[in-house]
Amino acid sequence: MTLNNDIRRVGMIGLGKMGLPMSRHLIRRGFTVAGFDVDEAAMEAAAEAGVSTALSPQAVAAASDLVIIVVGFDQEVEAVIFGERGVLSGARDGSVIAVASTIAPQTMQRIAARLPTSPNVALLDIPLCRGEGPAKEGKLLIMGGGDRAAFDACRPAFETFATSIYHLGPAGAGQVGKMVNNLILWACISANEEGFKLADKLGVERETLRAALLDSSAGNWSLATRPEEKPMPWAEKDMTIVLKEADAARLSLPLCGVVKEVIKTVKLERNWPTPKASGD
Repeated sequence: MTLNNDIRRVGMIGLGKMGLPMSRHLIRRGFTVAGFDVDEAAMEAAAEAGVSTALSPQAVAAASDLVIIVVGFDQEVEAVIFGERGVLSGARDGSVIAVASTIAPQTMQRIAARLPTSPNVALLDIPLCRGEGPAKEGKLLIMGGGDRAAFDACRPAFETFATSIYHLGPAGAGQVGKMVNNLILWACISANEEGFKLADKLGVERETLRAALLDSSAGNWSLATRPEEKPMPWAEKDMTIVLKEADAARLSLPLCGVVKEVIKTVKLERNWPTPKASGD
């Protein structure tokens, strides 16, 4: 496949809390951005930011050298790529599809296996780490997988919204990296939550203890950044991916099941919602 090594036209499918700030950073650095979202308010906000809004993923792909997909669930990623008026129906030979959504590695491999020979496109997985605040600041981290030449061709675009970019291997490797990241992240959040519950019960003030812990061997990223103070919408989905992949690999990860239940309890206690895929 002949790749376009001068990628200046980027498509963004999903213009929400991640896709919109990513689009803004791309535009500020001189890239043109075409975008699509099923939510009209998101489309209006994107248009105000300088995104050329399109009527379908097909139209976004037709206007782009690189299409970045930032939707919520596995089945939505597949629908965006393969559906009627999907990305493949508008893509050209040599273009790149990059899945920034967090999905199961098996789903990523299934997508790669389903790609047609025409159009001849490169598929990358580029799941994003660090969350909404770093997305606004242009300081995301990318766990990358897929063809190395295509990944390197897209790097200038990725550098507009990510300060840390890692290529981990073939298609699906990025999702494996993100899955492991999430397992460790949610395990830390769960340990912090239970630790503070114990401290509260025994009469030790939380913030004073937090300062001490951050200066000790128990210090961790979630302790410093307090993600448990936000709704954590994707926590259960993230841990479900880990459990399903471990089961398929016939690997016992008992901590994962416990972590999933701790996170669920935290969300139930605070009445925080869990997103549902369209159609659920």
